[in-house]
Amino acid sequence: MPIFDHGAALLALVAALGYLIGSIPFGVIITKAMGLGDLRAIGSGNIGATNVLRTGNKRAAAATLLLDGAKGAVAALIARAALGEDAAQIAGAAAFLGHLYPVWLGFKGGKGVATFLGTVLALAWPVGLAACATWLVTAYLGRISSLAALVAAAASAPLARLMGHGDIAALCLALTALVFLRHRANIARLLTGTEPKIGKKA
Repeated sequence: MPIFDHGAALLALVAALGYLIGSIPFGVIITKAMGLGDLRAIGSGNIGATNVLRTGNKRAAAATLLLDGAKGAVAALIARAALGEDAAQIAGAAAFLGHLYPVWLGFKGGKGVATFLGTVLALAWPVGLAACATWLVTAYLGRISSLAALVAAAASAPLARLMGHGDIAALCLALTALVFLRHRANIARLLTGTEPKIGKKA
């Protein structure tokens, strides 16, 4: 757990700014800018890169993935540079929550995987790289994005412990719980064998 070196008011401000960064709905912005329609009316209706890929536009999906990941990373890195590790964890967690529950979209956001990975990369890059590698291997073998996301998230806290970054393990565990919560429907489809493969149009 982080040691809180700053006052509650300052950390609350950090959280608010992190939330606002995380709440920028890049998937919606990119698909509209590229003339692909309203992402919320496409496929699963989710605002993340996996649903953007269902439009058939790989460039839009890649841009969404990178920018959604950058939200968590940028929030954490700015907070670290300004105040330190306690602020970095709070900013990263707040950006993650902003992606899940963006004020601009009536608090109906994405599932947070890219923002989760971006946050972990910024807080402890070896752990972030290991989590990304876990996602890639699972996605390659199973061809199911949600399964890769769940496995990568679940692996993050143990990886943090094993790689000497136990200070972020509790945060990884908390964010993982939210990732699983947001993937409730996906988990149900995984159990019934009806979860779509990567790139399949819904």
